[in-house]
Amino acid sequence: MRIAIVDDHKMLLGALTEWIRGAADDIRMVAAVASWPELLTHPEFPVDVVLLDLDLKDNIPISLKLSTLKTTGVRTVLMSTYSEPAVVREALAAGALGYLVKSEDAEMIVEAIRAASKGESFISAELDLALNAGELGGAPKLSAQERRVMALYGAGEPVKAVAFQLGISDETAKSYLKRIREKYRVAGYDVGTKVALRKRAIQDGILLQND
Repeated sequence: MRIAIVDDHKMLLGALTEWIRGAADDIRMVAAVASWPELLTHPEFPVDVVLLDLDLKDNIPISLKLSTLKTTGVRTVLMSTYSEPAVVREALAAGALGYLVKSEDAEMIVEAIRAASKGESFISAELDLALNAGELGGAPKLSAQERRVMALYGAGEPVKAVAFQLGISDETAKSYLKRIREKYRVAGYDVGTKVALRKRAIQDGILLQND
């Protein structure tokens, strides 16, 4: 898939470009620019997915950027250094498919790009926790990929098999499990053991119980 990055911090732009190039064979970086106009006028635009800095300090509303990208068929993953739940909710409501804090590792950024290319949402773990912090008592909101990981792992598959079936690395599978457990912990449920996680997956309809 063809992606572009827009970030006004030149150093971060360079680092992100190198990270992603080194982390994934199926992603081709075709544009790395520092401003919104540069993206729109780039010869490679439109691309499949744009990694877009939330605050480019250009006074153009993020909702306008998102709607522009949507009309050209481009899917957007937003990046930011801050994570106020209200800002995240607003961005997702305006059409962003993903939202990452810039401290995420390269593998998670790659996962977010892949999810967006399929039309799936992806929110970094700490943002998800912030968004769901006030919703105790209910099942936490899991991404499509997290549900897949929980279903496979809860069905008895070892981490290596889960990773293999989903086409991700063992480390990424482990980080998904860590995120799932953390989300449930915040929601008031302990799924620290495989048995507890399986039980919860069945209760929440993520895993169908075989008779």
